Amino acid sequence: MEMFGQNVFNQAVMKERLPKAVFKTLKKTIDEGLPLDPSIADVVATVMKDWAVERGATHFTHWFQPMTGITAEKHDSFLSPSDGGALMEFSGKELIKGEPDASSFPSGGLRATFEARGYTAWDCTSPAFLKEDGDVVTLCIPTAFCSYTGEALDKKTPLLRSMEALSTQAVRVLRLFGNTTATRVTSTVGAEQEYFLVDKEYYLQRPDLIMAGRTLFGTMSTKGQELEDHYFGTIKDRVLNYMKEVNEELWKLGVTAKTQHNEVAPGQFELAPIFENTNIATDHNQMIMDILKRVAIRHDLVCLLHEKPFAGVNGSGKHNNWSMSSNDGQNLLDPGHTPHENAQFLTFLMAVIKAVDTYAGLLRSSCANAGNDHRLGANEAPPAIISVFLGEQLADILDQIVKGGAKTSTTGGEMKIGVSTLPALPKDTTDRNRTSPFAFTGNKFEFRMLGSSFSISGPNIVINTIIADALKEIADKLEKSKNLNADLPKLLQEIAKKHQRVVFNGNNYSDEWVKEAKKRGLLNIPNTPEALKQLVTKEAVKLFKDHGVFNEKELHSRYEIMVEQYVKVINIEALTMIDMAKKSIIPAALEYATTLATSINAVTAVSAKLNVSAQTELLEELSTALASANKNVKALEKALDAALKIDDAEKQAVAFREKVFAKMLELRADGDALERIIAADHWPLPTYGEMLFIL
Repeated sequence: MEMFGQNVFNQAVMKERLPKAVFKTLKKTIDEGLPLDPSIADVVATVMKDWAVERGATHFTHWFQPMTGITAEKHDSFLSPSDGGALMEFSGKELIKGEPDASSFPSGGLRATFEARGYTAWDCTSPAFLKEDGDVVTLCIPTAFCSYTGEALDKKTPLLRSMEALSTQAVRVLRLFGNTTATRVTSTVGAEQEYFLVDKEYYLQRPDLIMAGRTLFGTMSTKGQELEDHYFGTIKDRVLNYMKEVNEELWKLGVTAKTQHNEVAPGQFELAPIFENTNIATDHNQMIMDILKRVAIRHDLVCLLHEKPFAGVNGSGKHNNWSMSSNDGQNLLDPGHTPHENAQFLTFLMAVIKAVDTYAGLLRSSCANAGNDHRLGANEAPPAIISVFLGEQLADILDQIVKGGAKTSTTGGEMKIGVSTLPALPKDTTDRNRTSPFAFTGNKFEFRMLGSSFSISGPNIVINTIIADALKEIADKLEKSKNLNADLPKLLQEIAKKHQRVVFNGNNYSDEWVKEAKKRGLLNIPNTPEALKQLVTKEAVKLFKDHGVFNEKELHSRYEIMVEQYVKVINIEALTMIDMAKKSIIPAALEYATTLATSINAVTAVSAKLNVSAQTELLEELSTALASANKNVKALEKALDAALKIDDAEKQAVAFREKVFAKMLELRADGDALERIIAADHWPLPTYGEMLFIL
């Protein structure tokens, strides 16, 4: 308890250190979403600086989240010259506003190269914190990042806008149910984080891991995850010590790291925090990813956050557990004991179902990147088809609503295990479905499509906005009603009939579901270039504009950034593959071929009668794979050169997907074939067996 939050300038610290009037004003801004009073900034800045300096900080930074998907920081010293000496100062102006160069971050055309000015603005709803790295302590102030002309250049600003949009519409719906106490509704998130660990020594010998974050070559080891002995297995001492330090670092920052365990794939692990306000959860997930990587280095490990670092074993995702809570203490997705009688819950539930069905394409686009294309639909993650899992109880209630009204709720009862010394367990009203992209899990929805490297801001911007839109439509209709008790069931039935098609409780991995989803008219978007188009449809532009989340210019900029990032990622991977093939794999194959040929000549020199068929057969197999690799290196270079000459960004992304990536797969097959042939002492790269099992 003494450790938790010790490096956070949280409300407890502010209450203790700030003047009462200043604290009251700032707390009102944080709790109620009111505009910040600039007059208190100097007082807050001085107190924040004193607190940070006492703990060893000499610099501060406006910590922000540009469109790179990671965080950014520019450190400034508290030092100010004074009469030949120096003072430690920090003003309200410095707290509220910073000015990093906006031209060097992805802007999608919002900023030209010669237009450098950008601003960071203090986000007081997310607490400042101290970042410790060895003996260096830095005060980090969470901020939004915008251009000189006012457009959002980051992932935080539109997230905050989407939360405001959701709150506005959710409060309207609560008023219809007679709630006069709630003034604000906040979306909440708990983001489970999966990751791989490899020994640093092996990592440094793998150019593909260094440059691309995943293995571009590598054949599966003799053992994979088929025995399912790694999942929830005993955590090795080295990993447990690493996890211990990760937890301590996170707890100091007020991150509620709760669960840790071995994941399905060898070398794979998971960390899960308790859910919290979406803005803070987003900041905390960025801290989690940063700390996972930084602490790993101290243990001579490297943390891999790529969605599919090793072919043949499960990749890593990030499960986004989303809900809504009002500031009068209600979880709006809590069904209660008799959900069929809980009209408020059913209204919010129907809003979610309507939103997911109407804007399935946007949800899919929010989880699209080159890394995640390796996972979605690969029998380890949800397919590229968006559907909602409700479970037996709510699915039954939905059926009742479609038929005219819900009358009953199935109950869980008790589950008897059959051993007298074991207690009877209270049975939940439904099972869970780990194959569903958007699954109800008791009092929240778990969006399982996110890749492990993602900032959770993008998906939550979409979730907040589409549900705000559904709630707005419901409120617009019911606020005109003269008989709410009569009109509400009719509206819920209308929504249920129209959008029930998106509900599926079965196996999302099955081929049958793909066929069934097509019959239902559900989207199946298999890759990133296709998915990203959903961002800039007329419907998407109108949605985000209507709720003040993105203007058209901001939305198109994000589309351009994501398409460009997709192309750049595959370009880097292709160049790395070519480099590895030419400088490492092909030379190793040539060397081993020479060794085999020398062996054959040496044996036949002793006696022409000696049988060298084994050596000859191996040399022929090696030579065939080597020739194919050489041919496919040239083919990949040609495809890459052609794709880079395409001016149209959309067409270029398609070319990288259909041409470049296809040639990469062919070259990988050659490299993996050579790995299976070449003797271990001649193979130049650490193998899967070493990287996945030696920790």
